[in-house]
Amino acid sequence: MTRALTVACLQTRPRPDFDSALTEALGLAEKAVEGGAELLALPEYCGGLTTEGAVFVPPSAPEDCHPVLGGLRDFAAKRGVWIVLGSLAVDGPAGKIWNRGFVIDGGGRIQHCYDKIHLFDVDLAEGKSYRESASVAGGDLAGLSQTPWALLGHTICYDLRFPGLYRDLAQAGAEILLVPAAFTKLTGEAHWHVLNRARAIENGAFVVAPCAIGKVEGGGESYGHSLIVDPWGEVLADGGTEAGVVSATLDLGKVAATRKRIPSLEHDRPYGIGPESLQAKESSRWRA
Repeated sequence: MTRALTVACLQTRPRPDFDSALTEALGLAEKAVEGGAELLALPEYCGGLTTEGAVFVPPSAPEDCHPVLGGLRDFAAKRGVWIVLGSLAVDGPAGKIWNRGFVIDGGGRIQHCYDKIHLFDVDLAEGKSYRESASVAGGDLAGLSQTPWALLGHTICYDLRFPGLYRDLAQAGAEILLVPAAFTKLTGEAHWHVLNRARAIENGAFVVAPCAIGKVEGGGESYGHSLIVDPWGEVLADGGTEAGVVSATLDLGKVAATRKRIPSLEHDRPYGIGPESLQAKESSRWRA
């Protein structure tokens, strides 16, 4: 029996405030539901994003009264649809924020939240530096969420460059890996497609990667090209370079079928590396 799920990525723009972020998200959510989507996925910082130099300064609020979270919970309950809120800025410890993602069920209830583990502290080029850790507190717990269709593994943006996290999520049972992002245009052009396809192929899982599109107030630009990738690495949908909705119907049976064809998740072996083992190999080679 086919297990099917229609997923939509809502490719929103980085907005400077709650009101404009929520208005755009709700408009695209309505369009996605009208198109038959059962699970909606929004990008990282979909509740608003601005920068000051290298520092991320998105609008934030406490979780229990966050207007974007509240508005999308109400929409989920009204339309009976599940929503992955890629992430919002939520007030956190010591004057910092959490970069926190949410899974909301069809009754508007929060089923899971995930705080981004790997923070984007990089120097890309002259004049292009980012220090997410200056304003954001990093999480320390990987995220899994059960839905009526499949187990989701929740990650956020820069996490994409740490394949061990995805391996752990897949070996824990995740069939759909979520990669909401506000990937920079510079790194997106070079790495976005290949990294998302690699995470799907390595783990025999679907990847759903909604990415923001457009310029960020204060500096920076997001790449767009929201992706839905199947377990064999085929791109089922690409959001391109405009705000909008991109969707695909997932045959979830492909996860088990792909993992049966290439059962690499079962083949991990422990190993060591160090001077002793390298010296032994060199010695053996010269003796030969």
